[in-house]
Amino acid sequence: MSTKEQKIANCDPSQPGLADASIYGLPFDAAESEIIIVPVPWEVTVSYGAGASLGPDAIMDASFQVDLLHQEFPDLWKLGIYMDEAPGEWTTNSERYKKLAQPIIEALEAGSDIQENPALATDLARINDACETLNNTLQQRVSEWLAKEKKVILLGGDHSTPLGYYRALAAQYADFGILHFDAHMDLRVAYEGFTYSHASIMYNAIQIPQISKLVQVGIRDFCDQEVSVVKSSDKVHVFTDADLKAKQFEGKTWRQQVDEMIELLPENVVVSFDIDALNRWYCPNTGTPVPGGLSYEQATYMLSVLAHSNKRIIGIDLVEVAPGENDEWDGNVGARLLFHLCGVFAKNNGLNTGKPITF
Repeated sequence: MSTKEQKIANCDPSQPGLADASIYGLPFDAAESEIIIVPVPWEVTVSYGAGASLGPDAIMDASFQVDLLHQEFPDLWKLGIYMDEAPGEWTTNSERYKKLAQPIIEALEAGSDIQENPALATDLARINDACETLNNTLQQRVSEWLAKEKKVILLGGDHSTPLGYYRALAAQYADFGILHFDAHMDLRVAYEGFTYSHASIMYNAIQIPQISKLVQVGIRDFCDQEVSVVKSSDKVHVFTDADLKAKQFEGKTWRQQVDEMIELLPENVVVSFDIDALNRWYCPNTGTPVPGGLSYEQATYMLSVLAHSNKRIIGIDLVEVAPGENDEWDGNVGARLLFHLCGVFAKNNGLNTGKPITF
């Protein structure tokens, strides 16, 4: 019996997770785990509500209370899920450059031209350089895990964080699409002057030649510039929350809509899940909330359909989970959604997640 098999035999999934274990209280180390979670506690260009950099820790803390017997993927925990440790400088630099970014944002909101203020222009350049350094470091880190044949999930942080992750996947896959759950298009060009703004992640992503499709689900907020990007690009397909709900009200089933959206994707798919795609009652402290949104069940159902489709999931990121000051609800929802995402990733890639439980 291997060490991992011994740990499985000695682990009681009906009991609370081990406090000194990795995410979800699992006893496995990185080598024994099929899925590696890479946390990126970063929110330098946040332009409204803050807290996304605290998301990985909030999800980690809440994960110990998640029951491991997932109805759809009951043996998921046996595969091993391990939370990587983020380099200390990521948190330090996030705090440092976030402070530099705030005067720039305030000046723009006051109608100032940043290029006419040498000090702010210099800080803006420094911030863009720091974000590019993060992207490069993250790309290298993810590539190392992929080389070990791990299934890698990125856990933000704000939505700017997955770019280096996408670049790492682009080095391995000649063609893939992104299934993007979000309240926002995130197609702004260098929003507020920040090349790597959280509001620019999907614009930056579609500049990567290997990314051939972007299917956006649940969109509720966008600007003229983003509409122009959509209309000028054959890569982007948008399904607004209003349109999806209207079709449901008129009799089209959610399954029919899900099938149509998934069919637009190429064979290889990355799931990018901004928590604000959900109705705000699931994520009351997320940074840029918008009324409306998907239910948790709508989202997880679509993900499960994707898992059983003819598409191949090659990556997943979950971003913009921000904990509240006095409650753990956002972390709780984030931890449960992450666990479902792990199950979807594993099932789709042919790993044994067990037989679904029926009653």
